This record gives sequence, C-alpha cells and structure tokens, in this order.
Amino acid sequence: MTAKLDPALQSSLRIQLVSYLSGCERAEFQVVQDYCGLTPSNLSKQATVLSELGYVQIHKGYVGKRPRTWLALTTDGRTALQSHLAALQQIAAAAATAAARPDER
Repeated sequence: MTAKLDPALQSSLRIQLVSYLSGCERAEFQVVQDYCGLTPSNLSKQATVLSELGYVQIHKGYVGKRPRTWLALTTDGRTALQSHLAALQQIAAAAATAAARPDER
C-alpha cells in the first residue's frame, strides 16, 4: 500500500508545527512560536488551518490573570503526520533505489 502525502502538511511551517507538537501533550503558544521562529500572526494562521482540519486543538485560558493559548496535536493530527512521513520515506527509498541503478533509466 502506498502512503499519500497530506496536502496540509506540505507546508514547511505546518509540518514543523505538528512535528513539534507530536513530542508533547500540549505546548504554550509562545513556546511553539519561539521554537518555529514564527510571528504570532503566522503561527495563529497556521494553527487555525490545522485546527479546522482537526489536526490541532487550540486551548485558551489564563495563568493567574494573564491570558494564555496552548496548542495540542489531536489523534487525527498524529495519524496524518505519521502517514505523511511514511509517504516521504517511500519517496526517499524510491529515489535511492533509482539512484543505485543509473543504467536502467
């Protein structure tokens, strides 16, 4: 069975975001922003796209009196990331196989 690339994860920003979130239960917006090197506006846009797809949950709340936003990868988001990475691995393996047999082109 051939895995398929997920169009939503073909954006380098989105795959970086879901990859980071795959390593934690949830992360504070500012931490994700710093890690990914994004502006607040850009991270918000990317997180909203992923949220609309059901890949990321956006939690808003307070720490004391200060508003905070947390991002968490959903089960669907984890599955999408795993499938997307599997498809990339298949592409890389096919390229390596083709490169190993240059006279068959």
